[in-house]
Amino acid sequence: MSTFDLTQRMAPFLDMHLIIPLLEFIEPRGIYDEKSLTEMHRQLLSKTNMIDSVIETYNGKPIPEAVEAKKKQIIKERDELKNKVDSVVAILEIPEVKEMMDNNRERDGNVRILEHLTQNHNFTVDMVDTLFKYSKFMYECGNYTVASVCLYYYRNLVNQADPNYLNALYGKLASEILLQEWEHARDDLLKLRAYIDANPFDTEWELVTQRAWLMHWALFVYYNYPKGRDEIIEMFLNQQPYLNAIQVLAPHLLRYLAVAVVTSKSRQKNSLKDLVKVIDIERHSYKDPVTDFLTCLYIKYDFDEAQEMLQKCEEVLSNDFFLTAVLGDFRESARLLIFEMFCRIHQCITIEMLARRLNMSQEEAERWIVDLIRTYRIEGAKIDSKLGQVVMGVKSVSIHEQVMENTKRLTLRAQQIALQLEKGRQDKVKAN
Repeated sequence: MSTFDLTQRMAPFLDMHLIIPLLEFIEPRGIYDEKSLTEMHRQLLSKTNMIDSVIETYNGKPIPEAVEAKKKQIIKERDELKNKVDSVVAILEIPEVKEMMDNNRERDGNVRILEHLTQNHNFTVDMVDTLFKYSKFMYECGNYTVASVCLYYYRNLVNQADPNYLNALYGKLASEILLQEWEHARDDLLKLRAYIDANPFDTEWELVTQRAWLMHWALFVYYNYPKGRDEIIEMFLNQQPYLNAIQVLAPHLLRYLAVAVVTSKSRQKNSLKDLVKVIDIERHSYKDPVTDFLTCLYIKYDFDEAQEMLQKCEEVLSNDFFLTAVLGDFRESARLLIFEMFCRIHQCITIEMLARRLNMSQEEAERWIVDLIRTYRIEGAKIDSKLGQVVMGVKSVSIHEQVMENTKRLTLRAQQIALQLEKGRQDKVKAN
C-alpha cells in the first residue's frame, strides 16, 4: 500500500513537527521497511530541539556523543533565553495588558498596545524580538503550550508588515494543531487564510504556493472539527484560487476533497458534479482508488469496477492519517452512491434482484430501500409495490444549464493553463 501513501508528497508542504505524527501513524502499519522508517524518524527529530525524542529512537543502543553534546547545548540555550524572556512575559501578563490583547479587534490595535507598553511599562522593541526567539525555540523543543502563548502575545504586538508575522501565524497554528485544540486551531487557520488572501507577496507564484501550504495544514483542522468536511469543500472546490493551487501544485489533495464530498450530508448533491469534472481533468496527473471510484461510477459507469475500487478505498483510508476516522462514513455513503447511480442508469430495477444482491428477503429489501429513500431523500426514487420495482425519475438538463456547465469547465481549464505557464516561467528563472 506504499503506492497510495501520500506522506512523501505532502511533506514538502508541512512543517517538520507536523510530519512527525504522520510517521508515527504509518510506522506500525508495515507500509514501509521498519528500519528505514525509524532512521527517517530519527533524522527528522534531529532537525528539531526534541532531543529526548531523538534519544528514545536508539532503544537502549549507545547514544552518540554528538547527541549528548547537543542536549547540553539546548538546555543551556533554553535557560539563557528564559532568563531574558521572563521579564517580558511578566509585563504581558499584567491583567490590564492581557485585557487589551484579548479585546484587540482594530486594525491599528497592535500599534496602540505597543505604544501603551512603551510609555507605561518600559517595554522595548528588543523585547519583542526576544519573545519571538523564545517562542520559536520552545516550539522546536516540542513545548507547544508555551510556544502558543508566546506567539499569541507576539502576534498582538507587531503589525502585518513585520518580517516574522507570517512565521508567527504558521507557528501558532501548528502549536494548536499539535495540542489538538481544534477551536483555537480553526481560528488561527482563518487568520492565516485572511493574511494569505490579502496577497502581501511579491509574485503570483508565491501566493499559489502559500495557498497550497494552507490547504495541507487545513486537513489537520477540518478532519477533526465538526462540519469541517463542509469547510474543505468550500475552500478546496468552491474557491477557484484554491482549486487552481490544487491542480497546479497538489493534485493529491483531490483524495481529501473527494472523501469530504462523498461523506458530506449537506453538500454532496451540489458538489459531486463539479468534483467529478475536476477529477476527470486531472486524471493524467493524479489518481488513486478514491478518485478512481468516482471515475468508474460517474464517467465510465462501470459498477463492477466501482465495487472493486471501493474495496481498495477501504484499505487506502484505513492507512491514511487524516481519513482513517471517516472510513465508516465513506463506506456507507459510497454504497448509497452506487445504489442510486445503478437505479438511475437502469431507471427501474426489481426489488427481487436487489434482495438477491443484498442477501435479504424481498420484504426486508423493500423496507431497507424505503428507509434509504427517506433518510437520504434520493431525488426521483419511488417504489412500486404492486410491480415490485424501484423506479427512478429522470431529470432533464436544459440547454441553458448545459451552456453554463461547459463555460465553467472551459474557464477552469484556462485558469489552470495560465498557472502552469507561470510555473514554467518560474522554473526557468530558477534555472538561470
